[in-house]
Amino acid sequence: MVQTMLIAFDSTQQALRAEMLLEYAEVEIDIRPTPKQITAGCALSIEFPGDQFHVVRMIILSEHVEVRGIYSRSEDQYTIIEL
Repeated sequence: MVQTMLIAFDSTQQALRAEMLLEYAEVEIDIRPTPKQITAGCALSIEFPGDQFHVVRMIILSEHVEVRGIYSRSEDQYTIIEL
């Protein structure tokens, strides 16, 4: 089973920008509400398969997307991953 990961944002603008960039790169993503366990300034988060982490990380860093954090998900627990 592939681990699910999530990107949280401080602004809707950055969430929508990341969505566009990741879709262009053909990363399988889902837009979803930010879980209540994660404090962020934006109500939108992007969920993606954990096996795509390195691609997602490269896009976020190279395109200077501002994120609150990338989190791994295990059941209903979220753990922040360092960029």
